[in-house]
Amino acid sequence: MSFRPRNLLENLNCAIEGVIYAAKTQRHMRYHFLIALASLILGILLNLPIILFLIFVISFLLLLFAEMMNTAIEVGIDIGTKNFHPLAKAAKDISAGAVLIASFGLFVTLYVIVVYISSGDGTVIIGRVRELSGYISLIALLVVLIGVVMAKAHFGKGKPLHGGMPSGHSAVAFSIWTSLIFLTDSPLVILLSLGLAAMVSHSRLVAGIHTVKEVVLGSLFGIGLTSLVFYIFSVL
Repeated sequence: MSFRPRNLLENLNCAIEGVIYAAKTQRHMRYHFLIALASLILGILLNLPIILFLIFVISFLLLLFAEMMNTAIEVGIDIGTKNFHPLAKAAKDISAGAVLIASFGLFVTLYVIVVYISSGDGTVIIGRVRELSGYISLIALLVVLIGVVMAKAHFGKGKPLHGGMPSGHSAVAFSIWTSLIFLTDSPLVILLSLGLAAMVSHSRLVAGIHTVKEVVLGSLFGIGLTSLVFYIFSVL
């Protein structure tokens, strides 16, 4: 019997499960996630013009999109036939060609960025952490989200927004709390955000969605990765 999403949350769950499946089964997807993350940080450090940075990000998103469509087409063909068929081979070759074209587009974008930097127009930002606080907190949150997806793909348990190791809600909640520690000097804001993070994590236990171990590890996951991102930027 087929599963039909009944609401927006279940639709979102299915979409994230697709990302996890691609990351779990496709080695190139895992590499692309890591490269995308490293490139995002590098783009911020190089202080690229906003237009060039957006083109850079869109190029990476197109590559990830092409990889996922390639995976979806291959899975669909494998369901239909296990025997060699020239049309099945053609479909897989075309989808692989789409990935190649997207890769070429990304290569051209990177080439333009290298030329821009080597021309002397680009400068590396080596300021205090607070000067890039907005960007860093966003990058930290993306790191945590990607880390949660990769962890759930590795353990193969639960759904993206329901159960599994580690607790994604706890990781995100405590990531935000950790960012606020670096971004504000107000003890009240830090204390209130800690209380909210604890309430989010506790709600996962009360609802029976996560175990204590999954919630604790999710919290430490969010705190550790966020602290690491802020530390990296502080020593650059």
